Amino acid sequence: MPGSMDTVEQIKAKLSILEVVSPYVKLTKSGRNYKGLSPFNKEKTPSFYVNVERGTYYCFSSGQGGDQFEFIQKMEGVDFKGALKILAEKAGVEIVYSGNQKEDKGKRDRLYEAVARAEALYADALLEGKKLEGSAYAYALSRGLSEETIKTWNLGYAPEVWRMVLEKLNEAGFTNAELVSAGLVKEADEKKGTWYDRFRNRLMFPIRDSAGRTVAFTGRALDPNDQAKYLNSPESDLYKKSEILFGMDKAKDAIRTRGFALLVEGQMDLLHLHQIGFTNTIALSGTALTPQHLSLIKRYADNLMLALDSDRAGLNASMKNAIAALRSGMRVKAVKLPVGKDPADLAMEDPKDLTSRIKDAQPIVEFFLSVLSESERDPLRLIILVEKTVLPLINAIQSPMEREHFVGVAARSLGSTPEAIRAGLLRLPKEGQAETPATAIVHTRPPAPLKASERHALKIRAVVACYADYAIAKRLENEYNRIIGVPFPDEPPPEDMIFEAGIAFGEAPGETDADDLIHAFEKALLAERLQAATARLRVAEASRDEATIKEAGKECQELAKLLSSFS
Repeated sequence: MPGSMDTVEQIKAKLSILEVVSPYVKLTKSGRNYKGLSPFNKEKTPSFYVNVERGTYYCFSSGQGGDQFEFIQKMEGVDFKGALKILAEKAGVEIVYSGNQKEDKGKRDRLYEAVARAEALYADALLEGKKLEGSAYAYALSRGLSEETIKTWNLGYAPEVWRMVLEKLNEAGFTNAELVSAGLVKEADEKKGTWYDRFRNRLMFPIRDSAGRTVAFTGRALDPNDQAKYLNSPESDLYKKSEILFGMDKAKDAIRTRGFALLVEGQMDLLHLHQIGFTNTIALSGTALTPQHLSLIKRYADNLMLALDSDRAGLNASMKNAIAALRSGMRVKAVKLPVGKDPADLAMEDPKDLTSRIKDAQPIVEFFLSVLSESERDPLRLIILVEKTVLPLINAIQSPMEREHFVGVAARSLGSTPEAIRAGLLRLPKEGQAETPATAIVHTRPPAPLKASERHALKIRAVVACYADYAIAKRLENEYNRIIGVPFPDEPPPEDMIFEAGIAFGEAPGETDADDLIHAFEKALLAERLQAATARLRVAEASRDEATIKEAGKECQELAKLLSSFS
């Protein structure tokens, strides 16, 4: 409509930057701004700031910023149009394209539209047979899916005909080349120039990207004699198997809220788990977890729970996926399922039992120790299995303290010693890689972050530099010298630290601000000293150095007592 605001401006008028960012980042007021921990990097001290007046955010730890649209693009891994769709739905704004819409559409837009039209055709075909015995709709109900689930996930039916989608979309102006690119039709191998629908006589599951746009399909065969039980769309400009997780568009908010993602194998398992309330469930589509999948999951949570089949193939998949997730820095648990049962079976037969099993999920190392101990009674064979299965999992854990914890868990489970487990870790096979798994992990770790005390020291320098005219500056400098025992350094702090100090303390910092900063600094120093003392104690215990054990143990107790006095 002439004279009206365009879609972007309408969205910005209805949605403030605070409303967009708050579901992703816990923000607190800081002067004229809001601050919180970076959603892009792990950190303990907030470096992410939102300015409501300007409608912008800036993250000092990653050096990136922008408006609502740039934030959603980063968080959801979508392009501008994907962010526009997400925010338009949130704001209740209709997206209106200017000019001739058909002429303005690019190649990708044409593919999106073709896939969307095919989805509508499949959905209509499913509803047409809703009351017919033996129909695709009846099959979906027989598999335990509710009518609400069928509607919510917009399931469909590809009729047992050769050219339904081809002919309908040709009539709508789509070329055969476009339909091939969208993965909807194929050219006959034996008869070039003859085209037909890729999916026929199948229950159709739309696959969507994290912005909710349909990009592909999985078709479940309805003919029991069909050799291909499940058929997926081929990869295309829209659909990359290594980047898409089924159900992420609907699960991401629940993953963020619950703090973990529940991973299953296949669409049926996912739909059943969503039906019984586990709306944080996502599914693989015939592929293992990739770095792109893990990066997508980690936008919402750092914890992953696996609920894959309990047969040999399922356990192997659990191990491989767990190693990939652990190497990415995630914490991983696994759900113990009865042999021969998958999550969909249990969700239909006994939802309470499945819920209990999910509640009792074990850390992945303990899960495999338990599974292997139950399946192998011979102690020597059990040790061999643990070396092949459990040690690679321990080795993939990124946190040194967590890795050391599970070294102890494995040692106790086998009646062995932590030293023997550590020696086993050093002897891990290369598994076809140019370097050992341990070396590969080191190479994939991000640069070590500043220690807490180092970061607080930088903040103190920044406050002193920023507020040299205030009494707080001299007090902080004196306290720094008292705590550290060395003269306050002369070198200037980084500019971003000075900016952060200015935001954090406002225009007139007071004594309370100084106390808070010094308090955090002292706490960080104590925590680091305790960590170092604990490490010394463990080394002493391993070498049975009684004198050092006594000395380090006493130091740990004293430091822990001091640390506990900090609120």
